[in-house]
Amino acid sequence: MNVRRRHISAVALTAVTALGLGTLTACSSDSAAAGNTGTFDVVASFYPMAFLAERIGGEHVHVTSLTEPGQEPHDLEISARQMGELEEADAALYLKGLQPAVDKAVGLAEGPTKIDAAELTTLETHGTEAGGHEDEHGDEHAHEEDHAHEDEHGHDHDHEGGADPHVWLDPVKYAEVAEGVGKAFQKADPDHAADYRANTADLVKDLKALDGKFRTGLANRTSDVFVTTHAAFGYLAERYGLTEEAISGLDPESEPSGARMKELQEIAKADGVTTVFYETLVSDRTAKTLAADVGLKTDVLDPVEGITDHSRGEDYLQVMEANLTALRTALGAR
Repeated sequence: MNVRRRHISAVALTAVTALGLGTLTACSSDSAAAGNTGTFDVVASFYPMAFLAERIGGEHVHVTSLTEPGQEPHDLEISARQMGELEEADAALYLKGLQPAVDKAVGLAEGPTKIDAAELTTLETHGTEAGGHEDEHGDEHAHEEDHAHEDEHGHDHDHEGGADPHVWLDPVKYAEVAEGVGKAFQKADPDHAADYRANTADLVKDLKALDGKFRTGLANRTSDVFVTTHAAFGYLAERYGLTEEAISGLDPESEPSGARMKELQEIAKADGVTTVFYETLVSDRTAKTLAADVGLKTDVLDPVEGITDHSRGEDYLQVMEANLTALRTALGAR
């Protein structure tokens, strides 16, 4: 583990210039920068990765997140200071495919052990356009509902487009990632391997308990369909037999077409949808417009991309339980 600063590589300096990151500056002691703490220093790309690092690493790690609380992670740009932190870290924990700037910066950094969460579980492809694809009979919604169960029968999703990176919203897949991160920490910092192993087991136990709460909590419901602002909940939907209808696609900033808004109005009426969900880090304007047009309620379904004062909980587990409560209400679960 690092107990002194390394010189930032020429590759990283070139990357800073190429990315337009500005002049490199020294990190102040107030920032508790990675690479200067005397612990196993981990730079995490955003909150779900930082949560894993903190729970698994415990007292042996110092975790720095590239994404600030309240910052929309998809839009992150890497600063010169952050590039320096990556170079000086013992490990970089990230999720390839979610934050292009992070993917590029980690690829260029020469210092850390690189842990890609996307390689620790199986990614699926949930379609990059909201609403899926209309089948030959014009019944797009029926196709989506059938598609939500394809994994159970061994079908793949290659026809749907790019891989969906939102694996942390499925507690089972997140547990798979946690186990892989634990093994990576044990290998990179063998002096504390036993503690990392024990902490990983505790976290996986918590995630399995969360999965059980979702299975039980959603078992008896009157509807399977929920509407969200962006398509972050595909893994969660497939895990529990639900159908996500997203206003936007995987990109939360994309604008829906008028045809899509009309289609969602029809879906809401046909499937007894009661609620349009929005999230705390993205504008709720479109969700509230759709809800007003159809006479629906709105509520928060948090993709847990960051914890803020507006979050319904202090960590991943608490916010996911709040999501379960919101889904139970919206889907008429008993």
